[in-house]
Amino acid sequence: MRILVTGATGYIGGRLVPLLLARGHEVRVLVRDPSRLGGRGWESSVEVVRGDLSDPQSLAGLGEGMDVAYYLVHAMYGGADFARKDREAAQNFVAACSELPLLVYLGGLLPGDDESTRSEHLRSRAEVGRILGQGLPVTELRAGPIIGSGSASFEMVRYLTERLPAMVAPRWIRNEVRPIAVRDILSYLVQAAERHEPLGVLDVGGEVLTFQAMMEGYAKVRGLRRLILPVPVLAPRLASLWVGLVTPIPNAIAVPLVKGVVQPVTGDPSRARTEFPEVEPLSYGKAVRLALSRIESGAVATRWSGALGSRDTYEFEDREGVLREIRTRWVQAHPDAVFRSFSSLGGDRGWLVWNRLWWIRGILDQLMGGPGLRRGRRHPTELSAGEAVDFWRVEVWEPPHRLRLRAEMRVPGRAWLEWESIPEKGGTRLVQRALFAPSGLPGVLYWYLLFPFHRFIFSDLVDSLARQATEEFSTRAEEVDQGNT
Repeated sequence: MRILVTGATGYIGGRLVPLLLARGHEVRVLVRDPSRLGGRGWESSVEVVRGDLSDPQSLAGLGEGMDVAYYLVHAMYGGADFARKDREAAQNFVAACSELPLLVYLGGLLPGDDESTRSEHLRSRAEVGRILGQGLPVTELRAGPIIGSGSASFEMVRYLTERLPAMVAPRWIRNEVRPIAVRDILSYLVQAAERHEPLGVLDVGGEVLTFQAMMEGYAKVRGLRRLILPVPVLAPRLASLWVGLVTPIPNAIAVPLVKGVVQPVTGDPSRARTEFPEVEPLSYGKAVRLALSRIESGAVATRWSGALGSRDTYEFEDREGVLREIRTRWVQAHPDAVFRSFSSLGGDRGWLVWNRLWWIRGILDQLMGGPGLRRGRRHPTELSAGEAVDFWRVEVWEPPHRLRLRAEMRVPGRAWLEWESIPEKGGTRLVQRALFAPSGLPGVLYWYLLFPFHRFIFSDLVDSLARQATEEFSTRAEEVDQGNT
């Protein structure tokens, strides 16, 4: 068949496309920025259409010649008006693909018939399903939390369970949900297209569990002992902010994830099992073990953050004995300007933000016998591998892309700060990594004691670097324009 896939750069779409190609289908993908397909291994095997569902003119001829299409787009990262964006995108898609024989849409399980009990996120998913179904022949698969390496739901469970040996949680974590393994949802999606006929709305999923049982099940697979104490208070908004603090999931995603389990959400998958008897959903424990094995072997095909595009991202990783905080910013500036912003840190210029705290840290380091900040730097903008910058040592200096500093301050372990400027269409991706390899329990306690401070110090630092690079780039562009005039 000839198949159109929207959302091909997202978590599900990025895994679905190679499956369709492997089954001999011809695939067309709609993407806003074709450069984001690079490095996937299948980008040269598909027809790429550049377009944006928010721009009807860019969708001309999108569905022509297609036997089936997948609608895997959701704008919940798009700010407070994401529901409006979802609505307009669905309407534009229907108008552009009005002759499409079949559309497969991935929606979300709903908590009963009372719309007032649904979160805005789930109401939007249901509204999109209605718009698509009114204009096209549709099979709508409604799924709960997706469990797989790199999925947002799995990462939330994983980090909460790994990091917190005991936690006070809202009482509604005992509400029932119906998680589904990512390989099972992919099987349903593939087979729904190959049925060649619209099946309407089908709930899909595996066993019914409470969110608490999901965390306890994860702990069991990992051999961890965890204590979870549900309490009657803790509003969803506050709980989602806590998730954003403890896990790498940003608040833009944590809010809808948390609000999605405030009410029981189980659906009824009996019809899906009748229509697709060949799909036997994995147990939750097996799905967790499979996800962990993928992570440990480095075989994570897609991640939740892949769908964020030019948005800022934050990740926390604890693997191979190294703790990593990774922040990225998309900067409307040339890589050279971004590189200059971080390669001139330290010395007389200081560290841009919270300089008083850096100064206090330097004094404490001197009192403990370390170098402190007194060494400064040799040159205000140039570096070379091996030279000192305050209480850091330059390990890597690769203009105009990369700088890595190794800490020589007194810490119970080894620490690094690293920056990269990566060219992207229309700008540069600034990547900042704070890495720490703790020495025993003192090192772990040291890191987590400072972790709350890192959250705002390092965030403010990368924001300031991005802002400075943008201002420099704009100033130089104005000077060029004035010179040309």
